[in-house]
Amino acid sequence: MDFANTDMLNTLASIWSQVEIFFRSMVLPSRLWQFAIIAGCFALAHLGRIWLAPKVDEWGRQRELSSRQLRTLILFRQRLRGILFIIFAWGSVITLDAVKGFYSWRFLVVLAATLVTAWLIVGLVARLIRNGFLRAIVRWGAWIWVTLYYLGLWDETVKILDGAAVEFGGFRITAYALLKAMVLTTILLSIARIVSGQTSARIRTNEDISPSMSELVIKVMQVLLYGAALFIGIKAVGFDLTGLAVLSGAIGVGLGFGLQKVVSNLVSGVIILMDKSIKPGDVISLGETFGWINSLGARYVSVVTRDGKEYLIPNEDLITGQVVNWSHSNEFVRIDLHFGTSYHDDPHRVRKLAVEAAQSVGRVLKDRPTVCHITGFGDSSVDYILRFWITDPVEGLTNVRGAVYLALWDAFHENGITIPFPQREVRVLEGSQLAVQPDRENPPQEN
Repeated sequence: MDFANTDMLNTLASIWSQVEIFFRSMVLPSRLWQFAIIAGCFALAHLGRIWLAPKVDEWGRQRELSSRQLRTLILFRQRLRGILFIIFAWGSVITLDAVKGFYSWRFLVVLAATLVTAWLIVGLVARLIRNGFLRAIVRWGAWIWVTLYYLGLWDETVKILDGAAVEFGGFRITAYALLKAMVLTTILLSIARIVSGQTSARIRTNEDISPSMSELVIKVMQVLLYGAALFIGIKAVGFDLTGLAVLSGAIGVGLGFGLQKVVSNLVSGVIILMDKSIKPGDVISLGETFGWINSLGARYVSVVTRDGKEYLIPNEDLITGQVVNWSHSNEFVRIDLHFGTSYHDDPHRVRKLAVEAAQSVGRVLKDRPTVCHITGFGDSSVDYILRFWITDPVEGLTNVRGAVYLALWDAFHENGITIPFPQREVRVLEGSQLAVQPDRENPPQEN
């Protein structure tokens, strides 16, 4: 430990000596002129931004831009000062190279132009990372690395970070290794996310792959990509993962008991994707929930109902419960309606009118037979069942039932068919006596 502290002190002393030499060289006349050139380039860039920014805004308002083009324009406007500084700085470097005797005046100008160019490129590349926190870590880490690299301080910084270490028996982890692992893993995870997003979009738009199979392929691909990114990122910095095998096994056993439901839902989700029992777009009924499947997740299935509610149903419930899939093998759905008519109405005529009324509704299929049968003789009506077919259960079942009932009502009303309702008639038989309660307030008067 003393040897490591001595190396760190020597490294800090070397860095301080370089900083002293750098600042002493800054007071030379040639360096002061270079500072003036850099300041002039910055002033021109600032004035150029003030002049160009309104013109860029006006140009964007006069055109119908897509969301992607609009984001690009906004990004260009936000970095307009840096872009102009890069143009002016590199233009100054080219001018100093061309003018005889001023070649030695270009060192600081080249350094400033290089740093600003690298900062701009890092900022643009970091925008590919969607997560704001990870994007900020990568952006600031890359900016610091670029600055130290071009200032010639990176090797000394690495020595300092290597000196800061924590040891556990034979396992030694340094600050530099930890930082390297974080940056590399973040970059690999970001690349995996971009590749996964692009590939998922192409798989979902491929009509040759069924929706359930496409979701299964996407889930497996995401697990492989993210797992490989995490493994490569940790392995690339020299971490020995074999030492963590026992610890990870103990943690796995503990998580297995505590996360049984989560694991069950994950396994159920894989089973659902493999057996293709349900898929996005299917219309299902589960208990009181009726709607169509919006998406299949790793833990739950999103079901959207007709009233706009979105239910997140655990995958385990779809495996263990009784699910009605209205569009599993095909989209044909048969609907049964029950009604009754009076006994004095001709049943042959009632059946014909019922079939014609159902066929008059637009959503009822004409190429599949609509039938009407007598199901029994009730207490006050002849009972019928009307059966018809539709192919769009996603549009709702209650509304088509209501439309057919309304068509039946109109048809029966026009043709004198009556729909009976229970009636009760009380008859007093001759010779019977009714017990009359005495009126206490008005008692009978004696004659």
